[in-house]
Parts: sequence; C-alpha cells; structure tokens
Amino acid sequence: MRDRLTFRPVDAQTRDDFFGLFEQPGGPSYCWCMAWRVTAEESKTKKGSERRPFMLRRIADRVPVGILAYNGTQPIGWVSVAPRDTYRALGGPAAEPGELIWSIACLYLKRKLRGQGLTHLLLEGAIDHARAQGATIVEAYPVDPDSPSYRHMGFVHAFAAHGFAEIGMAGSRRHVMRLTLTGGSAS
Repeated sequence: MRDRLTFRPVDAQTRDDFFGLFEQPGGPSYCWCMAWRVTAEESKTKKGSERRPFMLRRIADRVPVGILAYNGTQPIGWVSVAPRDTYRALGGPAAEPGELIWSIACLYLKRKLRGQGLTHLLLEGAIDHARAQGATIVEAYPVDPDSPSYRHMGFVHAFAAHGFAEIGMAGSRRHVMRLTLTGGSAS
C-alpha cells in the first residue's frame, strides 16, 4: 500500500469521498473536523451531524480544509492541514512578517490500517501539500502517547521523526511543534 498512496485536497471533486470516509463505521462524523474551525455562532451546535453543513460550506467556498489519502481510488485517511488562520486559536506564536503558517490539526486513518506506519505517509503528504501551497512553516499540536485526549492531533514522536521541533505548549497536553520549509525542502 505504501507505494500506491496518493493525496488529493478536499474540494468540490473529492467532497463525496471525504464525506464517505467520515460517515463509514468508525469514521469521525461526530465532529466533521470542525473542533478547531467553528465560529462563535457555529459553536452553539454540538452534534456532529449538525456540523456537517459547516464543513460543506467551507468546501463550497473553496476554503482549504485538508487532504485525503487514497489507496488506488479508495480514500483511506485524512489530514486536516490548512492555513493556520482558517482555524481558531490553536496555540502557536504569532506569525512573523513573511511567514505563511499552515497547521496540522487532525489525522485519521481507517482503524484496520492503523499501526502500519501509514501516519508517517500522512505527515509527508501534509508537508508536501502545505509546501506546494506556499507555506513557509508547518505547525502541529501533537500529544504524548499516554495522553488521555487530543490523540487525533498525532503524537510528538511522529512529528519529531519528520523534523518538527518543539517550541512550546498549548495547554497542558498539546505540544506546539514547527517545521520550517525553506528552498523547497524541510529544515
């Protein structure tokens, strides 16, 4: 599968694949990856099924929301990777002049595919996508493996293996980690 994994941004053409992945048994339809995106008005809606239209509206408005991982024609994973300003406060420091920060706020793989090292491929796909969109920094907010919450944001060791460096904490569990992209490569 590693050789066949490809990535596509969620847009009008891939929207149905995105919804199918989220709505399958075990999929994250309880949140629709809106936890870090909801506006004050949208936050009044707590049910996942009621948050689906919020994501649909963003996709229709061409707001970047993330990428799908495909094995052939089948979507098998998702990464919420988008400009940091499309999320509410995630915890990283303010951007410096000239920085374009993209954030990774969620990773999802079908349950039967977990534990096979595919998360590293999701991260590679997210980094490549952010770079292609002009990002100068990719920021993430992973937790330690024994964390009781925020596990959907990934684990520190996986990001460290891809060159992310810790720059602080966001709350008591989430580590703020950054990868600086320069000259078309990670540094």
